[in-house]
Amino acid sequence: MKGRVKRKAGLAAAEVLAARAAVDQRCALCERPLGARVEWHHLVPKSEGGRVTAPVHPICHRTIHATLPNAELARAYADPADLRAHPDILRFLRWIAGKDPDFHAPVRRAR
Repeated sequence: MKGRVKRKAGLAAAEVLAARAAVDQRCALCERPLGARVEWHHLVPKSEGGRVTAPVHPICHRTIHATLPNAELARAYADPADLRAHPDILRFLRWIAGKDPDFHAPVRRAR
C-alpha cells in the first residue's frame, strides 16, 4: 500500500507542474521555449498509472526515456526538478542550453 500512496502524491504534484509548463510554453525538462514540434511526456509513465502530461522538446523526451526506465521515472522522478538533478540529464541540459528550440540530434541509450 505504501507504493500506492507515494504514487498518488506524485500524480498530484505532476498535475500542478504540467499545468504551469503548459501556460509558460516552455519545455518541462530543459525550460527552453518550445519550438514547432512538441511532444507530451507522461510525468508518471502510463504503464505506472500516470495520466498527466507535460510539453517537452522531442530531443528532451527521447533523452528522458533513453536515460531512465519507466519504473524508476515513476518511483523517483515524477517531478521535473528531480529529473533535472539526475547526473546524466544534467549533463544533457548543459549541452542543450544554447541550442535552438527546434534543434534535433540522435539520442542513444547510455551503456
